[in-house]
Amino acid sequence: MSVERFFEQSKRKIVITGHYGSGKTELTVSLAMQHAENSTEKLAVIDLDVVNPYFRSRERREELNAAGISVYGSLYDTEITAEMPALGATVRAPLEDSACRVLVDAGGNDSGALVLNQFMKYFTDGDTTVVAVLNANRPETRDIRGATEHISAIEAVTGLTISGIVNNCHLLRETTADTVIKGHKLCQSLCEESGKELLCDCYPSGIVDPDDLSGLSDNLVPMSLYMRPAWLDK
Repeated sequence: MSVERFFEQSKRKIVITGHYGSGKTELTVSLAMQHAENSTEKLAVIDLDVVNPYFRSRERREELNAAGISVYGSLYDTEITAEMPALGATVRAPLEDSACRVLVDAGGNDSGALVLNQFMKYFTDGDTTVVAVLNANRPETRDIRGATEHISAIEAVTGLTISGIVNNCHLLRETTADTVIKGHKLCQSLCEESGKELLCDCYPSGIVDPDDLSGLSDNLVPMSLYMRPAWLDK
């Protein structure tokens, strides 16, 4: 599965949720950057993560803008270090623009996803796909019970139905093919029990060889480490 197939199977607005550390922000940025390379479609990223001060998609505003991707979110557009939980009024612009594809980076967990509620009128079943990113290496989502409780909590506070699951089991630069396979098994079992769809298996580009994942599924999506500063691994 290419990134473009991911977009073809999704509706105009894609809400990406997930546990803290699941990699939802990395997925948001990677999907946006790859889609911008292959499509002329108008594209915007909305960063609604005003709860967690770490690894926010708006931190990559410069790179995203350079790729032709508009970024919306914090009221403090020019100051990413400001942690006041304030959203700019312009957030509504891409949601109301029927010609614009929108990726929404929701806050982590049910508490972070709660921010979605103030924009609920824009997220209808007809034009919104809600995705949950799961990392089987996170203690809270390492088994079906934990993953199910996590997804149910997000659905309960937002009133949205998560239809797609993304496997992003990783160990940053220590990720191996076995890491991805471990996550795939968990997500596959979860989907079989819940009736949700496993949209894709992510792997870190340049770290895991996709040939080593041959036969896992036809839903392989490469991810770049935009949000991980190289100095953290030295």
